[in-house]
Amino acid sequence: MIRWVAVIFVGLVIFSLLFPALARLGIGRLPGDIRFRVRGVIVCLPFASTMSLSALAFLLAEVLQ
Repeated sequence: MIRWVAVIFVGLVIFSLLFPALARLGIGRLPGDIRFRVRGVIVCLPFASTMSLSALAFLLAEVLQ
């Protein structure tokens, strides 16, 4: 269980570091992505972007297989 928590934490840290570069590509701005401001910090929960990227990765894996 602690491994999954560590993996999710590391993934969120990497995503937050890459978010400015990903925002230029449109990640985090799809309908279904939630953005809000907490004490001057913008928090993004990219639900729709995550679903579209995972569908793209699945299709890519199917084509390459």
